[in-house]
Amino acid sequence: MLIGQKQIDSKLALAPMAGVCDLAFRAVCRSFGAGLTYTEMVSAKALVYQDSKTRSLLHLGEGEHPAAAQLFGSDIDCMGKAAALAEEISGADIIDINMGCPVGKVVKSGDGSALMLDPDKAMKIIETVKKHVSCPVTIKIRKGWDKGKVNAAAFAKMAEEAGASAIAVHGRTRMQMYSGAADWDIIRDVKQSVNIPVLANGDVFTAEDAVRILKYTGADMVMIGRGAFGNPWIFSQARAALAGEPIPELPPLGERIDTAVSQFVLAEKIKGEKIACLEARKHFAWYLRGVPYAGFFRDKITKIETMAELYKLSDTIKRELR
Repeated sequence: MLIGQKQIDSKLALAPMAGVCDLAFRAVCRSFGAGLTYTEMVSAKALVYQDSKTRSLLHLGEGEHPAAAQLFGSDIDCMGKAAALAEEISGADIIDINMGCPVGKVVKSGDGSALMLDPDKAMKIIETVKKHVSCPVTIKIRKGWDKGKVNAAAFAKMAEEAGASAIAVHGRTRMQMYSGAADWDIIRDVKQSVNIPVLANGDVFTAEDAVRILKYTGADMVMIGRGAFGNPWIFSQARAALAGEPIPELPPLGERIDTAVSQFVLAEKIKGEKIACLEARKHFAWYLRGVPYAGFFRDKITKIETMAELYKLSDTIKRELR
């Protein structure tokens, strides 16, 4: 598949998720088959104002290509300048514009999915960003704002005309947030309305889901979000399923814990021990989802403060749970 002139040799993308898809998590997911990864969404204004923490979100891992840098914002000029900076800092292959984030503090500023209420402005943002970068520009949208304002298909067609090279569609409205079921019909409608690649997103929690959503919608790629929480193996399983091969089982718990620890070690190298341990609390708990008798250890995980504690707890989990 081509996004612009960029060849993507995979049907599996890891969704951009703020507070989750840092470099360490992306590296683990790529090791298991995620073929396209996105940075966490980056504030255009913070980037233009030279915020150092924001710049660090754009750093890609060694060999992390193809990859996209995702921006959010609604100031047209600022988005153009930020896109140029993002391309320069990250070296990303794609600049993606977030037009689907449903979080209150984001839409309150007119950003994220609020842009679906103002298609003309959204199109100007796409056109401006394209003028400031040399790589393809893509967008991520939702079904619409609410059930009375479902405009994904029309919005996508306008975005194609404005110069977007691909569109990712989450099959929920902004008002749904992450509740209810994702509407795969709207993703199919978007695919039928445009001639550029479409990435299907929403309710993909198993390898079988990945196969079903692509078959049902006709989309070019599947974008996996919450289904990858604590489960990067969903990518290797989905890759096998899409190839018509037997779906591999999850590795033994001990191996899964080792994978989790390797993620936290990389995070420590990038962010330092304190932040890595704070963020490990949620990720580690996700790795233990569905594991019998893990409740006691999940409680311990919420109190991790040092890597030494993390290593000790990991060893105990591997010894006590099987």
